[in-house]
Amino acid sequence: MTTLRQSLYGLALLGALGLLLWGTYQQSQAASARAERDGQLIDQLKQRSARQAASIVRLGGELAALRIAQQGMQTAQADVRQQHAASQIQKQEIRRNDPSFSDWGRQPLPDAARRLHERPALTGADAYRAWLSRRNALQPAASGATE
Repeated sequence: MTTLRQSLYGLALLGALGLLLWGTYQQSQAASARAERDGQLIDQLKQRSARQAASIVRLGGELAALRIAQQGMQTAQADVRQQHAASQIQKQEIRRNDPSFSDWGRQPLPDAARRLHERPALTGADAYRAWLSRRNALQPAASGATE
């Protein structure tokens, strides 16, 4: 082989080695960029996890407070029901023992109240209009009245 040919082979091998080293360098740069990006992502996920943990703790406290308030409301409701039942019993005893209540209860209802009991269950405007036309409809307003 001639020296020129050997020099060219040497340069080609040196160029190939240079390309190999450059490719390895590019791969290491890409790997370090991925590692940095992954590290940032891990930091973001840790921060998000910490925020979510704080929210869970806060919501747990709120839930406990709501449960305590709900229990207090249920106790208050039970007390009100008990007082209502006692009041109803007391009213029944008063009605039973007081003759004026029994006399009042035997009296007939006034005409206006009786008419309210006669009114049928109406469904819609057409039924109401038909019911009004069958009975004594409302009288028109006096001529001097203003609307």
